Amino acid sequence: MEESESQETSQEVAADEVFIAPSIYEKQILAGASYTHQTPIPDTLKNDLSVECVLGVDEAGRGPVLGPMVYGLFYLPMSQHKTLLAETHHFDDSKVLKPQVRSDLMQAICTSGTDLYQSCGWATRVMSARDISAGMLKPVGVYNLNAQAMDATIQLIKGVFALGANIREIYIDTIGKADVYQKKLEKIFPTTMITVAEKADSLYPCVSAASVCAKVTRDAALEVSHQAYSYSGARAYEPKAAADIWGSGYPSSAKTMNWMKEHMDPLFGWGNECRMSWGPAKDMLEVKGNGIKVEWPDANDDEQARRMTDFYITTTAIDVDKEAEDELTTWYGKPVAESVF
Repeated sequence: MEESESQETSQEVAADEVFIAPSIYEKQILAGASYTHQTPIPDTLKNDLSVECVLGVDEAGRGPVLGPMVYGLFYLPMSQHKTLLAETHHFDDSKVLKPQVRSDLMQAICTSGTDLYQSCGWATRVMSARDISAGMLKPVGVYNLNAQAMDATIQLIKGVFALGANIREIYIDTIGKADVYQKKLEKIFPTTMITVAEKADSLYPCVSAASVCAKVTRDAALEVSHQAYSYSGARAYEPKAAADIWGSGYPSSAKTMNWMKEHMDPLFGWGNECRMSWGPAKDMLEVKGNGIKVEWPDANDDEQARRMTDFYITTTAIDVDKEAEDELTTWYGKPVAESVF
């Protein structure tokens, strides 16, 4: 199990009116599916693919027990890296920015005609709680969170190269040991200068912008996930309901833990919004005795290796008195001999 060590802050909660970006695919979110959203190459680069670009990658939602983990990618011409992002729009680590500020920044990125829209491209990989847990709970060949995160990062970067963008520098907020992560990426993208560093979202504006894309997408995804619990008769869906009722989704949130206790099914636990592999979820279901214990058959147990024909009664094995035969015995047909099969 892997959980965030940082405590929840007020900045981790969504804005009162979070912007619903194009990266929100409602059907996939409600189905618990992971997916990727990628914008077309921006106009300023489309006209001249030789323009050298800088690219940043960061994530949001690594530690929560509720909701997806989202990886964000952001790229733009190197000549505009600091002037456009840091000086003009004041991008910073999404955890530092106020919720409404990052929501407004995301809206500017997605609005046609703005300088951010014309010069920048971005992408997100929404990794559903269901898929994260399925990988981590595999009985053989566990797909841990670091491996899932690294694969998402590589997939996003490859997608931008496929568009034809001339990416010269890549900056990534590290997971695990930075030097190990960086060497792996350098083998995959040998012609690009790659920097993997701690707190990259505070050091490099393109990573800050990627952080905003990831965070606002996660916030909106939580709002969509809450729709499954927001309809009751004639009651309409309220956009603010998710943050007000289940908080940020982190185990450190009292709202989150209270919501989980109140909405736990003793057999199935929770819906697609919950990471079943996280400690708080497992504790509620298994340790504290609130869940129903299920004992699965052991595939290696010879006693379980039964044939279908073992459940049939053969006429050669039992001498049935036809006249005294119970009516229910032949209600759905006559028993047949094993040789028939």
